[in-house]
Amino acid sequence: MEGATETSHTRGRIFLIRHARPVVPKKGYFNKASARAYINDYDAAEVEQFVFEHAAIPFQEIRQVYCSTLVRSQLTARQIFGEEVELIVRHEFREFERRIFSLPLLRLPIRLWLVSARLLWMMGLNSKGIETFRQAKQRAREAASFLAGDAEHNPAVILVAHGLLNNFIRWYLQDLGWKSTLHEGSGFLSVTMLEKK
Repeated sequence: MEGATETSHTRGRIFLIRHARPVVPKKGYFNKASARAYINDYDAAEVEQFVFEHAAIPFQEIRQVYCSTLVRSQLTARQIFGEEVELIVRHEFREFERRIFSLPLLRLPIRLWLVSARLLWMMGLNSKGIETFRQAKQRAREAASFLAGDAEHNPAVILVAHGLLNNFIRWYLQDLGWKSTLHEGSGFLSVTMLEKK
């Protein structure tokens, strides 16, 4: 009886999973052109093979999984949940865009290119031709509302997506009254679980 009372107050769970590590070389120094090529390669890359087990995820209940239009999200979802689960690909779950800025004479580690590009983008200084930070946050807010609505009808909603996007979705779900009961950070294959009672 105690368990039934707890279930009646739980509207569902939302799981946010980051994709597996893409198979793309990142060692050495990159100029502007090779840094831009790295981003394209990263977005098209296969992911590493992995074994994924997680006690919090009710694998037997999962019939569909949301993922982004980027291949690393879809490949990760397929490896985790198998061929029988329906993958629902939606553009709003795509990672926030990145744009390498123009410093043609520099050669830098790729991480420095990416971090600098992201910081400048967040400051509104590096968004020419791509989604702005403000637009990206609005997209994440809409994605959070979508997942929250789906969780009203499903006991477990799964999204396999991307590190930065997942963080913003988590924050916006918390604004909607969801509680983060498990948060493993934003590394590859990390899991966040949110519940609303």
